[in-house]
Amino acid sequence: MTEALTFPPAMAGEVVTGDPCEVAVMRAIQGVDAGLIPYRVAADRVGAALVFAPEVPLAQAMAMLPLCQVGFQNALGALAPPEVAVHLDWDGGLRVNGAQCGRFRVFASDNDPEAVPDWLVVGWDLPLLPLSEDTGHTPDQTALFVEGCADVEPALLVEAWARHTLNWIARWEDEGTKPLHAEWRGLAHGVGEDTADGTFLGVDEHFGKLLRRDGDTTLIPLTTLLESTP
Repeated sequence: MTEALTFPPAMAGEVVTGDPCEVAVMRAIQGVDAGLIPYRVAADRVGAALVFAPEVPLAQAMAMLPLCQVGFQNALGALAPPEVAVHLDWDGGLRVNGAQCGRFRVFASDNDPEAVPDWLVVGWDLPLLPLSEDTGHTPDQTALFVEGCADVEPALLVEAWARHTLNWIARWEDEGTKPLHAEWRGLAHGVGEDTADGTFLGVDEHFGKLLRRDGDTTLIPLTTLLESTP
């Protein structure tokens, strides 16, 4: 069983053996207080999720997804060697040294952008070891321990993510989205690059994805990333 971790006073941890996101959603539906962090630290994977109780409409509350991503980048950046690069995909993906390494997921009680949801859950899962010793077949996929991070303690990563995320929540509440926008854009992967769907221009004030194709700009709201309740 994973040892109990230490979290800031505004948060409470719960060791789980299954998917932390699924547990967080179940607890949220049951009415648990915001700040609960179900987490799992295994030999080959680590993951955690955070329960929110938004006080703003879903379109604004969805900023917690990039906020939690930034908190993760800050946490891993502080624990990993300085040469390890950590970047963020708009759709929740995490990249370590350019290759995909884990992802974030987001769930909510309601998918109406204008409604204030009863709860919101943001969680992540990260491989520590590759599925196969032969990683040459999947060069775009990696795992934390093969990217110069073998000395990163997964349990400390979960704790650091909680602290950095709480710090960003406080900044978001005090200063709005501007600082978060600036931090996220500096860490975002693929801005300015061409994709099959068009050129990724960046994001709007609610972190919706802006794509330009054939002279037209399309907005993809962050709410499209919401997953169905497990």
